[in-house]
Amino acid sequence: MDGILPLWKEAGMTSHDCVFKLRKILHTKKIGHGGTLDPDVSGVLPICIGKGTKVIEYMVDSGKTYEGEITLGFSTTTEDASGEIVEKVTLSQPFSIEEIDAAMKTMTGEITQIPPMFSAVKVNGKRLYEYARNGEEVERPVRKAMIYSFQRTSEPIFDVEKGTQSWRFKVVCGKGTYVRTLSVDTGTALGVPAHMSDLTRTASGGLAAEQCLTLDQVSETMTQSKIDEILLPIETAIKQFQRVDLSDELYQKVKNGVRLTPGELSLKEMPDDLLALFYQNQVVSLYMAHPTKPNVLKPSKVLRNN
Repeated sequence: MDGILPLWKEAGMTSHDCVFKLRKILHTKKIGHGGTLDPDVSGVLPICIGKGTKVIEYMVDSGKTYEGEITLGFSTTTEDASGEIVEKVTLSQPFSIEEIDAAMKTMTGEITQIPPMFSAVKVNGKRLYEYARNGEEVERPVRKAMIYSFQRTSEPIFDVEKGTQSWRFKVVCGKGTYVRTLSVDTGTALGVPAHMSDLTRTASGGLAAEQCLTLDQVSETMTQSKIDEILLPIETAIKQFQRVDLSDELYQKVKNGVRLTPGELSLKEMPDDLLALFYQNQVVSLYMAHPTKPNVLKPSKVLRNN
């Protein structure tokens, strides 16, 4: 069983929980996921099965889309609604749409983030959430993140009694982005504490919400012996790379890991990214520019060799 399963992870379980359950449902051990989702977050979770596990990294590296809600007025230990309140400020009046949009605009492009304490980032061999659970504070590494777009999608709602203000948003971002932190930093830009009060991942690894199945639906499909009908080919994960179709002669070389020149692949110049080499309409290998030899391409990863 090989391929990509577009799974809809429901809130209340970890990404690892999904993999554990799928191993039982699909009766196979070779399963991995293409991008962790927090337990409280529902959404698209690409699942790689069999030879599909060879392309996990490319699904993790691809862009993701989230839809959620930011609430101004208080921050939490986890930067989302599940944490304990750290700082609280009662808003006496709402921020204007112009002020909110301007603050969000400062969060686009390449930005820096400090990962939340309740995250899986490792510091000195220990995950940050382990320090957090023990009540320990450690210096966290500053990381870069790419925010392609960050837009408000609803009218802001001002709660006079609670002294809070909330609005919905949509963000398209690169790997390693903490949307919780993005929400907190938006509040910081406005000068008040904030947290992410809701979040759903609507796209990841080239997969969209409308393609996804829940664990129950996958189980039912497996019972009906129709699992092959819902598995996507592993080519789904590498469609962002330039495709080159191989002749029988070239395939024999690629199959044996032979280095090639761009000219042999009918390319006019060296590619800027990986090349996806196809034989008989299936991807067989990914090639890259040789790090030390000019005008030479070498295998980056063999995906099929039989």
